[in-house]
Amino acid sequence: MAAEQLTAVSFCQQELEKQYSPSRWSHRMAADDVIKAHVKALKEGTERARSLAETLINVPYGEGDGEKLDVYIPKTASLDVNLVIYIHGGYWQFLSKEESGFMAVPLVDKDVVVVAVGYDIAPKGNMDLMVSQVRRSVVSVVQQYSHISGLYLCGHSAGAHLAAMVLSTDWSQYGATPNIKGAFLVSGIYDLLPILSTYINEPLKMTEEVAVRNSPSQLVPHLKRSSSGCQIVVAVAQNDSSEFRKQSEEYYKTLEAAGLTVIMEDVANTDHFSVVEQLVDGDYHLTKLLLKMMGKS
Repeated sequence: MAAEQLTAVSFCQQELEKQYSPSRWSHRMAADDVIKAHVKALKEGTERARSLAETLINVPYGEGDGEKLDVYIPKTASLDVNLVIYIHGGYWQFLSKEESGFMAVPLVDKDVVVVAVGYDIAPKGNMDLMVSQVRRSVVSVVQQYSHISGLYLCGHSAGAHLAAMVLSTDWSQYGATPNIKGAFLVSGIYDLLPILSTYINEPLKMTEEVAVRNSPSQLVPHLKRSSSGCQIVVAVAQNDSSEFRKQSEEYYKTLEAAGLTVIMEDVANTDHFSVVEQLVDGDYHLTKLLLKMMGKS
């Protein structure tokens, strides 16, 4: 390969790495600082949620050490409640359920139960396992909370990918068919092929075959069969990278073309991190949209 070609390949690889490094696109602060601030914001929100709600911590949904849920229960006598399952991000290798209860802060006041899902992040967990775990967590929630009036999903970044995989599940293999009424997919990745050659895949060790079968963009016919009644919000931050924005826009268009109920939300004045951090606020656009979907606006 000629030197010019090597230089071009190197530049393309560098640009791809940059495109899939969300912290390098924040306008608020430096890359390292925005990640530290993100973790701090999520932890503080979760601590606040635990002070406001009755909590059940480390509820098992499977036999694995990482297969645990945290449940945030409103102070209500009603048995007929809405429930939101939150799936955390962190590029399938960072964060946990321990800082994933923050969105309960405005929701418990509206008599909404929030469940934060734990799963085995890489390198302990691989992509197939993580997808299986979040699917099983949803089945477990449905079985434990049979009085749910409305079941909703919310996932951020890698969590949005996992939430989209939940929507694309063949439930006949799981012994239950969750009736998911709505899903909020926030700044997600829906096609895993572009990240195979990036640093993100180093702990995941995905092959092309694994990436294809775990790409929601490839599974829209499955989603249409299993979740056709679900209202889907595909949200993206104004200051997400062009690749992240493209991922959301293309997935939205694919869902729309399939005749599914989907809207695209381009959230102004947000980056990849603040777009989900603000779910701690009842007046935030996406929080209000979720409550409206539940009939609680």
